Amino acid sequence: MGELQFLQVDSTDGVLTAVFNRPKANAFNGPMIEEWLGVLKDAERDDSVRCLLLTGAGRFFSAGQDVTAFSETDGRVSFRQHLHRTYNRVVLRMRKLEKPIVGAINGPAVGAGLGIALATDLRIAAESASFIYGFTGIGLSADSGTSLALPLLAGLARAAELAFTNRTVTAPEALEMGLVNRVVPDAELMDQARELAASLARGPTRAIGLSKRALNHSVLGSLEATLEYEAELQEIAGRSEDHAEGLAAFLEKRQPKFRGK
Repeated sequence: MGELQFLQVDSTDGVLTAVFNRPKANAFNGPMIEEWLGVLKDAERDDSVRCLLLTGAGRFFSAGQDVTAFSETDGRVSFRQHLHRTYNRVVLRMRKLEKPIVGAINGPAVGAGLGIALATDLRIAAESASFIYGFTGIGLSADSGTSLALPLLAGLARAAELAFTNRTVTAPEALEMGLVNRVVPDAELMDQARELAASLARGPTRAIGLSKRALNHSVLGSLEATLEYEAELQEIAGRSEDHAEGLAAFLEKRQPKFRGK
C-alpha cells in the first residue's frame, strides 16, 4: 500500500483500521476517494486482512462530498460521470468485499458520508454521532446508495422524512430506526469497535463472507441498478436552479431560497 494523504491505516491481528483524515470535516475529494478504493482493493487481495474497521478523525465521520469542487467548475460538472467515478464504485466495492466491515461512527455522517457509513456491515455509533441525508439541503437528490439503504433499514416513511426534511438524526434515534447496531459513550467507541472487529477477525471469515454475499443477493440485488438510477436523477437535480441556489447559499453561509425549479 503506497503512502496515503487522506487516510490513516493500521493493520493488527487481522483487523485493518482505516481512518478518514481530511480536516476539518473529512469531506471527500477525488484523491481521498481513490485512496479509500485502493485500501479496499488491497484488503480484498490480502489474506492477512480478515476484518476492516472504518472511522473518522476528529469530530466528523465524514461530511460527504467536498462541494467546493463543484463551485470551481462553472456548472460544467456531470454528476452522473462524477458518481460513476466515485461513490458508485466505493459502495459497490464495500458491499462486494467478502470480509466484514465495522463502521465506528464517531461524529456526523452526511450525504455521501452517510451512504458510506450505511455501506458498512455493522455500525457502532458514539453518543455524539449524527446522521444527515444532506442532499436536499443543496438542492440535490439521493446518491451513494442512500435511496436503497435508508428505506431498507428505517422504512419508507422514515426515509422519506429524512430525505424531504433533511433533519439531523441523533445516535439514539438512529439506533431506534435501525441505522446502527449499538450506541456507546464517545470515550468507549474505538475500544468497543476494535473488540467487535477483532472478534470477527477471529471468526470463520470465509463463512462470514459467503453470508454477506447471500445477504447482498437477498436484499441488495438491485444495488447496482439503484446506483445507476441515482446517478441519472442526480444529473437532473444538478442542473436545477435549486441546486445552484443551494450551493451558493452553502458557500455564502446563508439560508437557501428554493423555488422548485
